[in-house]
Amino acid sequence: MKSKLFYSEAFIEIEKRIVKFLNSHPDLLSKDTVESPRAAGDAIENILSDNFEAIIGKYGANCSSDFARRAMADIAFEDSDKFYYVVDVKTHRTTTSFNMPNITSVERLARFYEDDKNYFVILMVEYSVVSASGIKVTKAHFVPIEFLAWECLTIGALGWGQIQIANSNNIVVKAGNSRKEWMLEFCDTLAAFYPREIEKIAKRVEYFEKVRMLWEKKTDVWK
Repeated sequence: MKSKLFYSEAFIEIEKRIVKFLNSHPDLLSKDTVESPRAAGDAIENILSDNFEAIIGKYGANCSSDFARRAMADIAFEDSDKFYYVVDVKTHRTTTSFNMPNITSVERLARFYEDDKNYFVILMVEYSVVSASGIKVTKAHFVPIEFLAWECLTIGALGWGQIQIANSNNIVVKAGNSRKEWMLEFCDTLAAFYPREIEKIAKRVEYFEKVRMLWEKKTDVWK
């Protein structure tokens, strides 16, 4: 059984609710913080966390934002079919030319998706600054990660690898996408990524072998 939230029009309704809710609080920032993307991101994340159960309505229950510092996401909830959703809140100021946010570890997502009842959800809020302390939300993406096309994702070299949005100005959503097809493409992407990383590491090892040879020849004037 698939999630009724995402394999229907329900998630689109939630996106509209999120935009409407945030735009009903245009002054959630101060004149000292409105120009800071980090402050805006924190403020938007906090107000959504505090009010998400009301926003999600009948589509979710048992909402929680009580996560450990290194948890996967910012909000979690269940639905009536016992699907479990974790939501990673991201923000993007539309006037910035480039933004490449981290999403999650490839290993952590692979483990999380061993259970078909789990959904890792991206909530991307796009906004612009419209006054000295006000913002306007122009769009919200509320989708499971498998609805994000691989053409707008990339892998960063951190730990096992970090899934990243390549550029927040170019998010490609494939609504109704198959998780199986997405995960197979995920594995193919990593199969191409890891050999490139091995080549990079080999070059770094070679470089520091030369550095060591240089230092072996030096007279130790520091004794």
